[in-house]
Amino acid sequence: MLTLIVPGLIWTRQALADLTYDLPLPAFTTLLGKGRLRQRPPQDTGATLAEIFGLAAPLPAAALRRLALREHPGDDDWLCLDPVRLRFEQRSLVVDDPQRLELSSDEAAALAVSLAPTLAGLGQFDVISPHAWNLRLSAAAPAFQDLPDAVGRAASLLPLDAAHAAWRHAISEAQMLLHAHPVNLAREAAGQPVVNSLWPWGGGRLPEFDNSAATGMHDALWSDDPVAQGIARLLQIDGAALPAGFAGTVARRPLAIHRALEQPARTGDATIWREQLARLETDWLAPALEALRSGRLGALRLLAPGDLAAAELQVSRSDLWKFWRKPVALTELGSP
Repeated sequence: MLTLIVPGLIWTRQALADLTYDLPLPAFTTLLGKGRLRQRPPQDTGATLAEIFGLAAPLPAAALRRLALREHPGDDDWLCLDPVRLRFEQRSLVVDDPQRLELSSDEAAALAVSLAPTLAGLGQFDVISPHAWNLRLSAAAPAFQDLPDAVGRAASLLPLDAAHAAWRHAISEAQMLLHAHPVNLAREAAGQPVVNSLWPWGGGRLPEFDNSAATGMHDALWSDDPVAQGIARLLQIDGAALPAGFAGTVARRPLAIHRALEQPARTGDATIWREQLARLETDWLAPALEALRSGRLGALRLLAPGDLAAAELQVSRSDLWKFWRKPVALTELGSP
């Protein structure tokens, strides 16, 4: 069985009708018509992964990605404290995609050395990659909005309660330091985006986990997200980057996270979203449908998490024999 998680797929029905009316999607519409579609309550990708593998939500992203990219995080509490660029857009501060910073390792290291004293009262700074910065916490931290859910949207300021007071102060100090930092001055002179804030999220410690109870459905997890790769390592299953498409391997039961639709859906970029939907059809759904027909794949489960609603589509090989079930438009996926 192939499980395919596709965030960014759910729009309103009218929006989906407008976006897909002229797109040839024969595999997708066939799968929708033959399979069993179930509407689900709104859910993000992290909660979807937690549900599948029996983990508590929200996921401890910092500990998981340290497990994936560096070493076992031990019994400590960790927090993601990632470099971000906040930019003004229509009178709001918007969180830019951190990958657009394209920080080098040397730039990240220089920024971290300067920032570490400001954050010392909260924890020990640890740069595990140019775009993934962690803090080994000195004490438990309050809850924060997950960065993946914030990207492309208006930035929410930290709550004005006592629990967040130390964090508001530290991040304000960090912003002032970043404003005049030589790394940022050099990047600005070169026309590159600057790091002007830090985003705390994904706190917690690595969960204790008995992988024998939850890995029978899947023996591989394909994703470019280090948090997902950390889950694969925790579960002791194969973890790898997302392939370019589905190759129809028989002996594996993979779970793949396809995130290319997520950001264009969040920012309302209809052109890019349509291009990525066409690639999803060509690279994943058409090969999966062919593999179902030939018997090389026993079942396909497509999960579409989203803020408005979520959906689950299950298609088995035997479903394809139901000739009376005709192709169905993608509007069936949409929220009212």
